[in-house]
Amino acid sequence: MSKKIFQINLQPHFGGGEVYTAFLCRALDRLGVSTTLFAHPDATFWGQLGLPATTRIERTPDAAAVLATLPRAPLWLLSHGPLPQCILSGRDPHWLLTAMAHMPLQGRNPRSFDRHDMVFPVSGWVRSGLIDAGAAAWNEALYGVADVDHRPEAANHAIHRQSRYDWDRRKVRDRLLGHLQPFIQPFFKQVTFEKRPGLTLGIVSRLTPIKQFPLLFSSLAPVLARYPMVNLEIFGSGGYASVRDLDQVLAPVARQVRFWGQQTDVRAVFKKLDYLMTGLPEKEALGLNVIEAQACDLPVLAVQAPPFTETVADSLTGFFYRDPREDAGADFAQLLGRLLALPTPLHPAQASEHLARFSFDTFVERLRPIVCWANERLKP
Repeated sequence: MSKKIFQINLQPHFGGGEVYTAFLCRALDRLGVSTTLFAHPDATFWGQLGLPATTRIERTPDAAAVLATLPRAPLWLLSHGPLPQCILSGRDPHWLLTAMAHMPLQGRNPRSFDRHDMVFPVSGWVRSGLIDAGAAAWNEALYGVADVDHRPEAANHAIHRQSRYDWDRRKVRDRLLGHLQPFIQPFFKQVTFEKRPGLTLGIVSRLTPIKQFPLLFSSLAPVLARYPMVNLEIFGSGGYASVRDLDQVLAPVARQVRFWGQQTDVRAVFKKLDYLMTGLPEKEALGLNVIEAQACDLPVLAVQAPPFTETVADSLTGFFYRDPREDAGADFAQLLGRLLALPTPLHPAQASEHLARFSFDTFVERLRPIVCWANERLKP
């Protein structure tokens, strides 16, 4: 088998793609493949994700620096997302150019994965978009793993309020506010999470545009207003505009909503919730938080559409409801009524057959034929 791979993940912010990169490195290590990971200099989180000793991090600011570093010899290159154009144009003819598709192509540039030797989808939903675009898509979805054991834990599993903002340093406004925040933060009283009476729904996710939370809650906030005993706790951070838009659409139910910022100890968060809520489906690729929640015995509420229909087992690990853009949240309202009357909560951790699809051992076995394929392609 191929003994080495070069991976590219130049994201400066931590999210699901970075969790995926970490357990991919561990799975490759299990198969005897070491990794050189090209990472952004500002990405300080890699040391906290349990990377194996066979993974070496190379700090590079951009794709041009990666291209200058790569040897002109046969090698396997894997990008998390489409490979940068400078690498596609400057490739050595002996390089094997591959990518993980962490986003669906539906609604995006269908030519993103042109000139790639192979693209590995993280779900069937992503794979269908690759096929429609004519990309070289692997024949099976490389589903993710519930990887909570390698995530940092908070002292005593206490949850304290953090900033709801994840500043985008490319924007002047965010840079200015980001510089001001450390000076302002000490004046705010530390708040520790305590679960409130009633039904507790939670968002545990970065507040990014692909989740479409403002659009989702433009339909669901009026429903929540009719159920004052239902609380919404938001664990995650986002750019100024994303947080502003979500805050505005939730203003009618502000008393039922609290923001807690990004948390490192997701297991502690999951234990405090009754249900995890997803965003809208069509821009979502997989939803590692959905898989992690179920493994931690937290059921999920999701719109009945892919990719959630691939990751949630209805009435076993969660419940589906109709897209609220189609019925103004009527089906979600009926679901809340059922949940409030439900005598016994679901226990997703008992759905062993469903969760086995997202185990580390299963991931390794899905990866094994890919490593064999790469080895064949790199033979002299």
